[in-house]
Amino acid sequence: MPTATLTPTRATGAAVDPLVVAAEGLIVRGKEHGELPADDIVGAFPDMELEPDALERLFDAFRQLGIAIAGEGVENADEEEDTPALVDVSTAVSLDDPVRMYLREIGEVALLTKEQEVLYAQRIEAGDDDAKHLLAAANLRLVVSIAKKYFGRGMPFLDLIQEGNLGLLRAVDKFDYHRGYKFSTYATWWIR
Repeated sequence: MPTATLTPTRATGAAVDPLVVAAEGLIVRGKEHGELPADDIVGAFPDMELEPDALERLFDAFRQLGIAIAGEGVENADEEEDTPALVDVSTAVSLDDPVRMYLREIGEVALLTKEQEVLYAQRIEAGDDDAKHLLAAANLRLVVSIAKKYFGRGMPFLDLIQEGNLGLLRAVDKFDYHRGYKFSTYATWWIR
């Protein structure tokens, strides 16, 4: 984790950590609105590579202050609205034939319900490697959906998908269904 550079304030000349200033700003805004978007919290700390566990601790700190986190959790309405869009990603980005073939293949795998995700997570916890494969395969469209957002920034689309798939596999290994989150909510942090 990078160390922050302390900068003096105008009023006192005392050193102030920019991370503290960012956190205080988020707290004030969160108290005013009662919630903060998860992306705003992550965006406030651009130099930090937040692992999902550290991110969860950060979210918990905001929750303890009475600030809800919008855009994460089991009842994420935006995520539910996005799910149908994941089915036909081949029309959203101009792609070549290998990518179209890949998209067609992953589109044939059924999306999982929350109950199915829990079932697979329980099987994974018991050491079932087939369940790992099935949970990952059912979420490959999520990887493509996130990769689309980074397309055109200097990295080939297939490389974006490959890196996202590595994050997805990491999420499959670390997913804790006991916390009550949908897998896709948790996996998004690893895929990005």
